[in-house]
Amino acid sequence: MLNIILTDHAERDHLLPLTLTRPVGKIRIGLWTIEEKWAHYANANVSFLTQDYLKKVFPAEYSSSNFYVNGAVLPSEQLIQQITDMDEGQTLMSKGHWIATKSSEELDQFVVDGAEILADVVDRAWKIFQWNDRAIKDDMKVIRSMRSSQPVPEWVTLIGNDIFIEEEAELMPSIINTLEGPVYIGKGAHVMEGTMIRGSLALMDHAHLKMGAKIYGPTTIGPHSKVGGEVNNSVIFGYSNKAHDGFIGNTVVGEWCNLGADTNTSNLKNNYADVKIFNYALGRSESTGSQFCGLTMGDHAKAGINTMFNTGTVCGIFANVFGGDFPHRNIPDFAWGGAAGFKNYRLSDALEVARLVMERRNIELTDDLIEVYTYLHKNFSISK
Repeated sequence: MLNIILTDHAERDHLLPLTLTRPVGKIRIGLWTIEEKWAHYANANVSFLTQDYLKKVFPAEYSSSNFYVNGAVLPSEQLIQQITDMDEGQTLMSKGHWIATKSSEELDQFVVDGAEILADVVDRAWKIFQWNDRAIKDDMKVIRSMRSSQPVPEWVTLIGNDIFIEEEAELMPSIINTLEGPVYIGKGAHVMEGTMIRGSLALMDHAHLKMGAKIYGPTTIGPHSKVGGEVNNSVIFGYSNKAHDGFIGNTVVGEWCNLGADTNTSNLKNNYADVKIFNYALGRSESTGSQFCGLTMGDHAKAGINTMFNTGTVCGIFANVFGGDFPHRNIPDFAWGGAAGFKNYRLSDALEVARLVMERRNIELTDDLIEVYTYLHKNFSISK
C-alpha cells in the first residue's frame, strides 16, 4: 500500500481561512475530501505534513518509502501512475507548483525542480466550487466501481437515471433531475418532501435537505449538514447548517458553521464585473477571473437571521455576524458584529459555543483542538 503524506505547500496560505483549522488535504471537493480521494483512488494510507500548530491533530505517518504529495493536488489515474513510477529522491512539478517527491527520509523541505507533468491544483478557494462538477463526476465513477446503488423509491420523480443511493438513505416525494449531472445520496442522508434537485449533487452521509429545498448543481453538502432554501453551485464541507430559506451561490462554507434564517449571499455584482476577494497571503483582494463568486466562510463562523453577504465576501473562522445592511467584504477571524463594525470575540465564549455545537453531533472538543483554537485566537483575532 502506498504511503502518501499530503503536504501543505505554498498554496495553503492562498486558501485561508479554510486552511487555518485543517491541512489543505482536508478540503472537500466533489464527494470527498482530497485526503479521502487519495485513499480511494490510490488505495493508499494517507496522513498529513502540516503546520506545526496542527500536527497533534493531524500527524504524519512515515514508512520506509514515502510519497510526499502536495495536499492541494487532485488525484487522477494518470497522476497516480506517474507518482508510483517515481524513483527515490525524484520530484514532480506542474506549471510552477510542486506536486510530489518520493523519499525514504522524513522531509520537511522540498526541491521545487523536477519532471514536468499536468496536475489539477486547488490553489484558490473559488476553484473548489468551479471544479466541483468534474470532481463529483470523477468520484461517482469510483463509487460505482466499489458497490451498487440502492433502488430509487417509486414516489420520487426521477428525470434521467444518473443517481446513486447509499444504504439507509431516506428519500421522500421529491423531484431529481440528473440530465445535467449525477446525484449522489449518502448513507443515512434524508431528502424531505418537496425537494427539487438539479444535478450534479453530492449529499453526503447523514446530511438533510429540508422541505421544499431548491438545489442547483454542481453542489456538495457535506456530512451531517442541514440545508433548506435555495443553493446554487456551492460546497459545504460538513457539520454546517443552512436550514432555512435564503440563497447561497458560488459559495464555500467550512465546518461547524450556521447560517440563520433568510441569510443571503450575493454572487454577482450589479455591474457584472469580475469578482475580487480578499487573499490572506497577499494582504489584498485579487480577481477571481469570474463574474460569479459568493461567500467563503471559515470554520465555526455564524450568521444571524437576515444576514446579507456581499459579492465575494470572505468570512473568517469563529466570526459571529449579525445585524442589518451588508457587513464588510473582509470579515476578520474571531470577529463579533456586522455592518457597524466588529469587536473581538472572546476566546472563552468562542470555545464554549464550539463545545456545545460539537456535542450535538457527539464529537468532543478535545484539548488538542482547544490548543489549536487558542493559538489561532492569539495570532489571528482582531485583538492580536
